[in-house]
Amino acid sequence: MTRSQIVLTLFLATIAVTMVLRPAHARSNCAPRDLVLEKLASEFSESRQSIGLAANNQVVETFAAPSGSWTVIVTAPSGISCIVASGQSFELTADALPPQGDPA
Repeated sequence: MTRSQIVLTLFLATIAVTMVLRPAHARSNCAPRDLVLEKLASEFSESRQSIGLAANNQVVETFAAPSGSWTVIVTAPSGISCIVASGQSFELTADALPPQGDPA
């Protein structure tokens, strides 16, 4: 497992644990996935930068904009997405980028 895969795995595990431990009253940032994606694109110009599957079959995604704003959402199998974190100064690190060159 590469360093970037380990970092991503730890990040996704942290988000999954955060979702499980959050009280029900704190989960007000939830809506159907298509509405959440529409809002992230139209209001923040954010597009998907990473995706992973948590152990509980929830999909964890990171969205970011050229401005540096970012949002992490978790989507349950039911199709409901919840915003679990957001912030500024997003950047892709060199070890997170796919290898350059001819794949063949």
